[in-house]
Amino acid sequence: MKSDIGLDVQPPTKDCTDPNCPFHGVLPVRGQVLRGVVVSDKMNSTVVVQRAFVKKNVKYERYEKRKTKVHAHNPPCINAKAGDNVTIAECRPLSKTKSYVVIEVAK
Repeated sequence: MKSDIGLDVQPPTKDCTDPNCPFHGVLPVRGQVLRGVVVSDKMNSTVVVQRAFVKKNVKYERYEKRKTKVHAHNPPCINAKAGDNVTIAECRPLSKTKSYVVIEVAK
């Protein structure tokens, strides 16, 4: 099917039949594109991505480190594992907690 999703990422080399794959299925991606580290891949076709960022504390005029976890769909053609640096893109809600899909594993 299609392989261009409108973002500057390399399409995966493997094929898959997942309808929720942005490269081989019908899932459109839109909105935010985030980077993070996979901390868990124990769920079925889902990974937990932890991303770190800094937030300014206005009162003390300093920056504080923060981190958050995001659930993302893991298509079989990408198959990210725990410890991988990944890029995730926003999509329509796939379940109660999943609104992102893995689009690239960083080398």
